Amino acid sequence: MTAVTVPGLPFALHPDGDPPCEHLVADGGLVLTGGAGSDLFVDPAGNGAPPNAGRLIGMPPDGDFRLSVLVTVGFRSIYDAGVVLLHAGERRWAKLCFELSPQHRPTAVTVVTRGHSDDCNSFEVTSDGLWLRVSRIGPAWAFHASADGQWWQLVRYFSLEGDVRVGFLAQSPAGEGCTATFRRIAWLPGAPADLRDGS
Repeated sequence: MTAVTVPGLPFALHPDGDPPCEHLVADGGLVLTGGAGSDLFVDPAGNGAPPNAGRLIGMPPDGDFRLSVLVTVGFRSIYDAGVVLLHAGERRWAKLCFELSPQHRPTAVTVVTRGHSDDCNSFEVTSDGLWLRVSRIGPAWAFHASADGQWWQLVRYFSLEGDVRVGFLAQSPAGEGCTATFRRIAWLPGAPADLRDGS
């Protein structure tokens, strides 16, 4: 697989999943286009086969860290999303999404999959983009979202076992494809001092 170097990341990303996503590194950011029907979600009711989606993922360095990014999405269909992805293997992943809800509202959404997926819509977004941040805190993980990149709202705190790779995904479960742009990617060593105080 061809390695992809993205400014701001201290590790390379590699294409994974099917169908492959289109990717472009430009203007200091990353542009991903996912195909029609692309998604990572295993219905907790057991309906249907688990879908798949092309993504870019890589193994981060050891230790605690924070990865933040400003995501914009060319929304066309419900569930279109730009995603920061944690991937630990088949049926083990977590997604932090800027997603178009069934009410056609851009929304911060999280999904954690351990065999089957759950699904949690956190808050609606009125701006064109949403800041997303993933943090590793020892064996645990935290998802935050922010309207301005300054005040961060905790939207998920959880565990995910295994060798967790980190990366990006553009999904379009109900549509004909989706393009998401990831800009101002920043990697910082160490976890937030307090997950709940907005810092």
